Amino acid sequence: MSLEAVISNYIAHQRSLGKRYRHEATTLAAFGRSIGDIAIQDVRPEMILRFVDRDGTGYETRSKKYRALSYLFLFAVTRHYLRTSPMPKRPRKRVYSAYVPYIYSESELKRLLAAIPAATANPQSGIDADTLRTFLLLLYGAGLRRGEAMRLKIADVDLPQSLIHVRGTKFFKSRIVPLSVSLTGIIRTFMARSGNHYSAGRDSRLFSTRSGTALSDTGLGVAFRRSCAIAGIHRDGGSRNQPRMHDLRHSAAVHRVTAWYRSDVDLNDLLPKLATYLGHVGLSATQRYLTMTQDLLAEAGARFEAFAGGHRHG
Repeated sequence: MSLEAVISNYIAHQRSLGKRYRHEATTLAAFGRSIGDIAIQDVRPEMILRFVDRDGTGYETRSKKYRALSYLFLFAVTRHYLRTSPMPKRPRKRVYSAYVPYIYSESELKRLLAAIPAATANPQSGIDADTLRTFLLLLYGAGLRRGEAMRLKIADVDLPQSLIHVRGTKFFKSRIVPLSVSLTGIIRTFMARSGNHYSAGRDSRLFSTRSGTALSDTGLGVAFRRSCAIAGIHRDGGSRNQPRMHDLRHSAAVHRVTAWYRSDVDLNDLLPKLATYLGHVGLSATQRYLTMTQDLLAEAGARFEAFAGGHRHG
């Protein structure tokens, strides 16, 4: 039996169990393309190792690839497509320093947005400037995850109420996210633009490529990295340490808390609300987002000094 057929059967089996199985399916399809249309009996451990470890992939990604392929070949054995699994030994963990989220400054955000027209000027670019600009503003202005924004449909946007309905989140929950007046206006203008591909009406995706197809992680990533390069936004540490699109969400959280510090509001009351807004299941996840920037440290220090000053005994 061909590897392609086994992969197709396995993905169908997983989805019949009610799983999304989106990322794993992408991994398995990439594996099939990497070794070509061969019989599953001809798959060798070295082929698997080359795929799992190619391009200096990090340990977490290597482990996900390994796990997806392990279950695929276990499925093949239980279905008697194979006698034994060709899986090699599990990849060893490499030690990498933990990624520290990049917190964009306001000036960097302005430069990033200004760079978008040049980054998407090539007609072969899958995404146009207006779409990328609105997409990034939504990530920052509403604190959305990239996948959440990619899955938004016209029906999820309630402009009269300045709300969006975020469905199918990271934790399989839905939430309602209020939008600011300015962000509501940006989305209203974007949706009214001629040339948007809304042929399916309210079931259409809010964001699409120039040709009307759904946005892809790859296309978004290429356009975003090009925008960062043009804007001169980078940091030391090689390609693994460069600012990410997801860091817009981190930046939104940090900027919001910094503003709260400056307004001298009750953070004990507001931080749980921020966690709900971001779609976190608990406050600990939100705390990990609050990378201590110089501004946030300064505001926290000023708050502590004010507190300590009021409790000194003379």
